[in-house]
This record gives sequence, structure tokens and C-alpha cells, in this order.
Amino acid sequence: MGSLRQMSAAEAIAPAHILIMEDDLNVARGLKMVLDEEGYDVDVQDTGYGALDAMGRYDYNLLMADLRLPDIDGMQVIKKVRQSNPDTGVIAMTGYATSALAVDAMKLGARDFIAKPFTEAQIKNAIDEALSANLNDIAALGTQSRARGEVISIQKQEVLKVLDRTCNDGKFWNSLMNKGGDALWEYTLTPEAKSAIASGDLKWINNNVGELNQKQLLYVFKRLEREVW
Repeated sequence: MGSLRQMSAAEAIAPAHILIMEDDLNVARGLKMVLDEEGYDVDVQDTGYGALDAMGRYDYNLLMADLRLPDIDGMQVIKKVRQSNPDTGVIAMTGYATSALAVDAMKLGARDFIAKPFTEAQIKNAIDEALSANLNDIAALGTQSRARGEVISIQKQEVLKVLDRTCNDGKFWNSLMNKGGDALWEYTLTPEAKSAIASGDLKWINNNVGELNQKQLLYVFKRLEREVW
């Protein structure tokens, strides 16, 4: 399948781990056979509680969830899975499909809703799209995390530039002492960083920049002395 080959070549990761929650053994076996042939790592549970137990013990990329089970409503399983395993995609399956049921499943976080009986092509396409959506979500989260890290790194560099300059530039030192944050217009600093420098907030600086050397600390201590007086 397209997405599996792309993940293997581009990402060099293990095949997607899929859990089939289906009490009809014939359907479960048929699905597992198709997915095994596609190269996925597939497990099967015939009850809702069994599926939840498996979800608590193993990491799954995708849950294929039958909505009519002998022990618990499939909707409840989907809700619990989305709460406890938000990175796991969900495809809801049922032989009693209605538009209202489909809407409810999607509201709970299912990626797709498939009515039985379905064709091999339909199930492959649904899985392909669900796994691709998961990868996009993870990539987006990674981008957000990296972006936040880059912002923190920039702030650290800029704060250290300011403090290093106070050690060697008496005119800048005086301007910073007298004008506070207004003297930092040429630096890429957040309002919080500017405020911390202007007030000598050593706690903020230590938490966001790290420990300072003695020369860098000199300005901070002088700033604090002025605040006290």
C-alpha cells in the first residue's frame, strides 16, 4: 500500500501496529489476513474490554473498532481510547450504519466510519488515510515543539548578548539602568525577557537562560540594588 511503502522508505520505521476489535471471528480473520498481506503488525481482540486492556499494554497506530460488542458499547471504547491514547487513530465499523451513528463516531474522534459489508479496497483506503492523517498530526506537533525550542534558544542567546554587552559598554549599561526595557529595542526579546532584564529578575533568567558568569551577574545585582533603593 502506498503509505506503508512511503513510511518504510522515507522514515525507516516499523510497520504500523493495528488492533482489530471485532467479535465476528470471520470478519476479524478476513481483516487480519488482508492487513498481514499489506505488511502491517496486526492484533485481534473480540471484546471491548480486551481491546482496552491491549491498548494499555501496547502502542497501536490504529484501532479498527466494531461498534456492536458483547461486553461494552464500541462508542465507549472509542471515547476511552481517544482520551488515553490520543495518538492512536480510530476507524469505526458497523453493520448497522446510520448517518447519526457516523456523526457520533466522528465526534468522538474516529478518523473514518465504514459500513459492513465493506470491500478490501474500501478498508485499505480507510487505513491508508487514517495512518497518513496520524503522521501529519505527529509532524505538526513536532514542528510546534521545535518552534517553541527555537524561540527559547533565541531568547537565551539574546539575553546573554545583552548581559555580555553590559560588561563592556558603559553607555549601554547606563541606558539600560535608566530606560529599562526601552533600551532593548534592537534585540529580539519577548516582553517577559525584556521585563526580566530591566528588573534584574534573577529567577526568570536562571530558569530560562541558565547560570550566569560573574561579569554577567554584575549588572543583575546592580539592577536589584537599584530596585531595593
